[in-house]
Amino acid sequence: MILKSGPLTTERRIILNVMCALSAVALVVGLVAPVMTLKKLVFVQNTFSLGSGLLSLAAEGHIVLFVLIGLFSVVFPIAKIALLVVAANVVGGEKIRRWLGWLNIFGKWSMLDVFVVAVLLATVKLRMLADVEVHYGLYAFAASVVLTMVAAHLAKKWLSAAA
Repeated sequence: MILKSGPLTTERRIILNVMCALSAVALVVGLVAPVMTLKKLVFVQNTFSLGSGLLSLAAEGHIVLFVLIGLFSVVFPIAKIALLVVAANVVGGEKIRRWLGWLNIFGKWSMLDVFVVAVLLATVKLRMLADVEVHYGLYAFAASVVLTMVAAHLAKKWLSAAA
């Protein structure tokens, strides 16, 4: 059931929902937009997104990496945004506490996806013959993570006080 009045003020609920919507849009952009271009020597150049990188991992048979990066870069961020929306819009003190518990569990994984991208960048940068050009997809992805973290912090603060 959606709240009309309850533990959150209408303004706070709107803030959380807008932050979640912006985070979801930034996540989609971060997954499909170019993240980086890898340049080797003068003639070889590859531009890829997180989504195309995941598909390449699967196509090349790196299933474990595909699953791990897919979980931490796609599934967990989507689940965390969904949990935030539910926590902001569900009635009932017990339900809110349960959703906050799930948010706490997913919150521990929120920076792991950024860590994966950072390690990927560092690995590529260390190659003597390669150069990396970063694109807006990486910034959109990072913005999604930061927005989700701020929304989760506000949700915990506001909903814990209300529950």
